[in-house]
Amino acid sequence: MLLEFTVGNFLSFKDKKTFSLEAGSISEHKDNVVKEGKYKVLRSAVIYGANSSGKSNFIKALDFMVTTVKNSSKLNSTDKLNAKPFLLNTETENQPSFFEMLFTESNNRYRYGFELDNDKIHSEWLYILNENSKKEELYFIRNIDGIGVADIFDEAKGLENKTRDNGFFISVSDQFNNKIGMLLMRSFKDIWIRSGIDHKDSLAMTDVIYTSETNDKNDLLSFIKKLDFGFTKFEIENVDNISFRDRIVTKHKVYDINGNVVNELDFKLSDQESSGTNKIFDLAGFIIYTLRFGLILIIDELDSKLHPILTQEIIKIFNNPETNPNNAQLIFTTHDTNLLGANLFRRDQIWFTEKDDFEATDMYSLLEFKDEDGNTIRKDRSFEKDYIRGRYGAIPYITNLQEM
Repeated sequence: MLLEFTVGNFLSFKDKKTFSLEAGSISEHKDNVVKEGKYKVLRSAVIYGANSSGKSNFIKALDFMVTTVKNSSKLNSTDKLNAKPFLLNTETENQPSFFEMLFTESNNRYRYGFELDNDKIHSEWLYILNENSKKEELYFIRNIDGIGVADIFDEAKGLENKTRDNGFFISVSDQFNNKIGMLLMRSFKDIWIRSGIDHKDSLAMTDVIYTSETNDKNDLLSFIKKLDFGFTKFEIENVDNISFRDRIVTKHKVYDINGNVVNELDFKLSDQESSGTNKIFDLAGFIIYTLRFGLILIIDELDSKLHPILTQEIIKIFNNPETNPNNAQLIFTTHDTNLLGANLFRRDQIWFTEKDDFEATDMYSLLEFKDEDGNTIRKDRSFEKDYIRGRYGAIPYITNLQEM
C-alpha cells in the first residue's frame, strides 16, 4: 500500500511537498483505515484546489515517477528523460527534480527515490524498514560519482557497471531477476493512473474483464447495475471489425400509454447514452480490477461528468472493507464540494493545493491545517461550508469587475 509520495522541483512544485496516506491519530471513520503491519493506512484520499493550483500537476508527478521507472529498461543511452523542473525560479530551472515513494509490502516498508534532469539520474536510493526492526537499512545509494551497494543487498553487486546514466539501478536489478528489484517494479506496475476527463482509452480494461470468464465479469455487471443508469441491462454485440464501444448496447423498456411494458429497445452506448454513462463504462474495468487485486487507482477529475451521488458511491466502495476486502486505494482530484459534506472522509483524507505569490504549489491536509488562531480543525466542523467560504484556502480568487 502507498504510504507517502514526495515531489520537488517538478512543474509547479518548487519545494519538496509530501502527500501522505498514513492515518493520523484521530478517531473518525475507522473503516477508512487499513492495518498493514505496524502501519495504519488510508483507503482513499481526495485533493481539492482552484484551477491551476497544482492538482493535476500532482497527478502528473506521480505518473512521471511511475512511468519513468517502468519504462527505464526500454531507453537507450541517448534518450532524454523528459524532466520538467520548476521554471519560474532561476535557482531551480537547471536543478534536478526530486521524487520519493514510501510503500508497504508484506508488512515491510520500502523507501525508494531519485533525482534526475533531462539527461541523467543524479541520485537514487533504497531503504527498507523490516517489520521487526525499528531502523531502516540502506540497500543502495547512488550519486553522480557512482553506485554503492550495501552488503545486505549482495545479490545486486556487480550490476553497477550495467546501469546507464539515464537508467535506474532498480530497473537493472529487475532485469537480472533480483528479488528486491522485481518487488519494486511490481509495486510500480500496481499503480494505475487515469484521467477522468480524457478516459476513452480506459475502456480497454472493461473489455478485458467483460470478455473473461471470471468473477470479475460478475463484479463488473453488478457495479454498473448498482449505479442505476435507467437501462435494465447491457450486452455486447458479436460483430466483427468494429470497436468494443460501438458493440455495447443498453436495453431500455418501452411503455404504452397506460405505463405497461410492451417492448425493449437497444441504445448504442457511444451514440445514445450520456457522457457520464460512457465514463462509467470506461473506468469500470479499472475500478473492478483495482478492487480485485488490491491495487492503487489514481484519477484526475473523478467527478467530471458524474452526478455527485455516483461519485459518492465509488468512494464508498473503496472506503468500505466489505466491498474493498483486498485494501485497494483510491486517490483523486475533484472540484465537487458536495463530497466534503457527505461524511465520507476523515480529516487526514482531505488534501488541498494552493499556489503562493511566486506561483509555486503548496500542498497540505485538513488534519495539519491550522486556522488564523493556530487551532486545528475539529471533526465536527462543516468542511464543505468552511471550504467554500475560504477558511482552508485553496479556492479561486475572483477579481471584482470594478477593479479590472
